Amino acid sequence: MNPSLLSTLSRNWWLLLLRGLFAIMFGIAAFSWPGLTLALLVLMWGIYAGLDGLFAIIAAIKGGTPAPRWWLALVGLLGLGAAAVCIVNPGIAIAVIIMIIGWTSIIRGIFEIVGAIGLRKEIEGEWWLILSGLFSILLGVIFVTRPGAGALAMIWLIAAMAIVAGIAMVLLSLRLRRHAKQAG
Repeated sequence: MNPSLLSTLSRNWWLLLLRGLFAIMFGIAAFSWPGLTLALLVLMWGIYAGLDGLFAIIAAIKGGTPAPRWWLALVGLLGLGAAAVCIVNPGIAIAVIIMIIGWTSIIRGIFEIVGAIGLRKEIEGEWWLILSGLFSILLGVIFVTRPGAGALAMIWLIAAMAIVAGIAMVLLSLRLRRHAKQAG
């Protein structure tokens, strides 16, 4: 590692500590209030889609972009429509997102299994790819048939990832703090 980079990281170890602590708190909050977390994620995405749509419409009106004006206007209107759905009826937005994830997972799983069968003479351990494909299909079927459970699983995965990443950042920050003390 570059000595100046290590020195800079060591001096600012506390920033990494704060990031880690906030990630852990977010993960715990997401586990504690999964419905609220999901609603806030949909609302935040809705706000993003609305602003993106608004900026696309402004770009269509002003012109001077490489994209055709009609395309920008269409993208803008779709963004505003998606924002409206997310804000007015977040349940529908959640269901659509979960369905997209579910069908994508099913299709991916099928391709993984087909790929593994095609590669079975070329590689060893192709059954791992088949197992991965079966797992993808199973997950997709759960998301499509039970979107509520799929949404909850998605929040739990995000929460778990936040906690694990937060713990890793906290541990790294403590190592950097020790390094800073040793360096002087």
